[in-house]
Amino acid sequence: MYDNDDLDIIDLESDLESPLDALEPVDADSEIPKPDPEAMLALLTDPQTPQRMLAARAFCELQDERAIPHLINLLTDTCPLVRVSAAYALGRNPSETAVEPLINQLNRDWNGYVRKGVVWALGNCRDRRALPSLIDALKTDISAVRLWAASSLAQMAKLEYQDMVAAIPPLITALKQDPMAAVRSNCAWSLGQLCRELPSNAIYGGAIDGLIEAFAEDEDMGVREDAKAALLRLGDPRALQLIEDIEMEGEWGIGNRK
Repeated sequence: MYDNDDLDIIDLESDLESPLDALEPVDADSEIPKPDPEAMLALLTDPQTPQRMLAARAFCELQDERAIPHLINLLTDTCPLVRVSAAYALGRNPSETAVEPLINQLNRDWNGYVRKGVVWALGNCRDRRALPSLIDALKTDISAVRLWAASSLAQMAKLEYQDMVAAIPPLITALKQDPMAAVRSNCAWSLGQLCRELPSNAIYGGAIDGLIEAFAEDEDMGVREDAKAALLRLGDPRALQLIEDIEMEGEWGIGNRK
């Protein structure tokens, strides 16, 4: 659906990092004073692009409901840096009214950096309307967007049972098939989060099977470790026994090759 040229303004190594790596938590103690909300609210509608971008970024630190309508408007700004700042700001100021505008922007924005921020914001909104778009992004978008779609789907654990159930099959498929190891790792983590809220049924069992397969067979050590960590947190007896058996077989094999 998209190609990696969409990320021409993102460093190819940093595009897989968390969108919050450079942002402090909202309640973090800092010697640097937070921006003045009143001043930043005024700048959200400033005619100069740098001022709008500055204000949108400020609301990645500030939480103020008054900013939400303006941030929604900035999702369609002509400048992609303003759009991505608005997306992250809406992730820090989640609102039901922002869900549909975020979905619309995800579907039409040409810029991978912006879509990445939108996917993260949709996850923070924890709204079932975002589920089809997050699933589609996991299946079809570029790697940086798939990475955060996988993580955002874990937020379905805060919703209804049917929403969790709908999120699990695409995560299992991506865990098995996605060419990017970091995406597979995030799928493993999300499956671990979702399964904590599920009863021991067929859906739960399929997720456990997928995690076990990733732990036993994935070519990437990081993915195997993340799948193992998810299984250990879940404490599923069958999975724990299989982990022990697989690790003992591995130790036995290494010992026999010496």
